[in-house]
Amino acid sequence: MATETVSPACTGSSLLQPISEIINLPLDQVNFVVCQLFALLTAFWFRLYLHPSKTSPFIRHVVATLLGFYFALFCFGWYALHFLVQSGLTYGIMILTGVEHMHKYCLVVSLGYLGFCQITRVYVFDYGMYSADFTGPMMVITQKITSLAFEIHDGKRMPSLLEYFSYNCNFMGILAGPTSSYNDYIAFIEGTPCRRHADHQINTKAVGRHKHTDPSPNVIVRKLATCFLSLMVFLSVCKVFPVERNISDDFIATTPFYAQVVYLYLSMLTTRPKYYFVWTLADAINNAAGFGFNGYNSDGSPRWDLISNLRIMDIEFATSFKMFLDNWNIQTAHWLKRVCYERCPYHPTAATFILSAMWHGAYPGYYLTFLTGIVVTLAARAMRHNVRPYFLGSPSHKLVYDIITWAGTQIAICYTVVPFVLLSVGPSMKFYRSWYFSVHIGCVLLAVALPVKPRHLRLKEQQKDLHQKPVASPLDSTASTDSNSNQKTKAS
Repeated sequence: MATETVSPACTGSSLLQPISEIINLPLDQVNFVVCQLFALLTAFWFRLYLHPSKTSPFIRHVVATLLGFYFALFCFGWYALHFLVQSGLTYGIMILTGVEHMHKYCLVVSLGYLGFCQITRVYVFDYGMYSADFTGPMMVITQKITSLAFEIHDGKRMPSLLEYFSYNCNFMGILAGPTSSYNDYIAFIEGTPCRRHADHQINTKAVGRHKHTDPSPNVIVRKLATCFLSLMVFLSVCKVFPVERNISDDFIATTPFYAQVVYLYLSMLTTRPKYYFVWTLADAINNAAGFGFNGYNSDGSPRWDLISNLRIMDIEFATSFKMFLDNWNIQTAHWLKRVCYERCPYHPTAATFILSAMWHGAYPGYYLTFLTGIVVTLAARAMRHNVRPYFLGSPSHKLVYDIITWAGTQIAICYTVVPFVLLSVGPSMKFYRSWYFSVHIGCVLLAVALPVKPRHLRLKEQQKDLHQKPVASPLDSTASTDSNSNQKTKAS
């Protein structure tokens, strides 16, 4: 007797159930994609008809918040109330506690509430179900809450309740982010250039107050083209190279090790386009609304990467573990740096990876990935500091170094991320055993054997070099703004 496949339950709207059945995709994922496409259209309307030059910040805040919560209700149903509860609890903490400790309380409460929701979802409702679950938006809201709390602690003003909910739950970022600085968001809503961009403006005649921050259609079209291509690649090749095959007994027994390495790379490569699709679409939505302007390039062309979450070419051709992480999930890396790495007095690298694991969720595979990431980061840092200088003498030597480090980086990334995809301890450990924990052992040996200067000494050298460099003109600095010059951090 044939068994019927049970479709995952969806707490959101069932309006698109017929479409879900036709294309054979879970309803919650269909709701998510349709809402994002509708948000894209709404973003154009928001920029054209509720432009800062035509309406007040109050109206823009109200509309952005109401639309955001509607999208959340459509996708997640009553689970969207968690977004309000999490935001409301932490706003109360900001009001009732002093500036000195509010950032700590907000971090604990928002991360704790997120963790509670993740644990109940994983171990009570639907363990292993990969879907557009309600804790995804809560992860972004957690970033925003804690970022704002740290900004207030560092001297920024307290937002009104409307500004706070607009920042956390606006329609451009409620479903897939990305997170952003509160000051950048308020500058976008009010139509005033962010303070850090004030020195980056080019003296152009007859440039209106808002005209320079309106995105070119080419920017959005290019990002949408990237979305479409990423989606097509994911749908066409994802099932050809399933990650689970890496732990198949037959595959391990009959496949030469070099072929296992190649397959590991290909199987993990095909998992990335879905992130490229989601994050690039989210970036395009914000740009369409007019959010994301990041100053100008040296040639005078505007930059729209203020809240971009990835740089695909730098990811695929990364020649170091740090370079990969610096260009992957960029806004999360910024957040980890601001709230953990720069403020943790002891073992900041380990603390940052552990915080990242806690933020990602309750699956054991996440913790295996980020714990492995600690030793890989330390080993990669030691290799770079001790080996790289010997290959900088000539272009040919540098090319050889780049090829070798590219291959090593891709293998290390794939090896590290397998548990993140497999989720469970058993399959993850089976994979590591099939590789004889070789990357773990090699990284530990490298980290122990090769000396690296302590972090405080490296920071002193960087500050010394910075003081010795000549001061650049404002025009020269346009290619390096605060958002992107802040090197992201998971591996710093």
